Parts: sequence; C-alpha cells; structure tokens
Amino acid sequence: MTPTWRKPVGMLGILLLILVWCLAIVSLSNIVGSWHWLGQLVFYLFTGLIWIAPLKPVLRWMELGR
Repeated sequence: MTPTWRKPVGMLGILLLILVWCLAIVSLSNIVGSWHWLGQLVFYLFTGLIWIAPLKPVLRWMELGR
C-alpha cells in the first residue's frame, strides 16, 4: 500500500484545529475566570471534550478518502 498525501494534510489539519480551538478557549479565560468554580468546571470539561467531534470526518477522510 502506498502512502497518500491525505495523511500528512489531515495531520496538519488536526493540529491546526487544536491550535485554533486552544486559542479560542484561552481568549475566553478572562470571562470564564470570573465565573463560579462549578461553572468553570462545566465549561472546561465541555470545551475540553467537544473538539473531538470534528475529528471523525477528518480521520475517515484520511483513511478512506471520502
């Protein structure tokens, strides 16, 4: 099986997604920092897990090309 260009491009896309997501969340830290600790916990748990959702189509594209 020959390597395809999709895997390196997909990997760079995933890294770019993580970078943009982290910058977006960090930019909200001043607002979120003033919340009650329980609200912060929910926010960071949610945002720490939700970035995984867009990975499924990217990984499928990387493997199958669809």
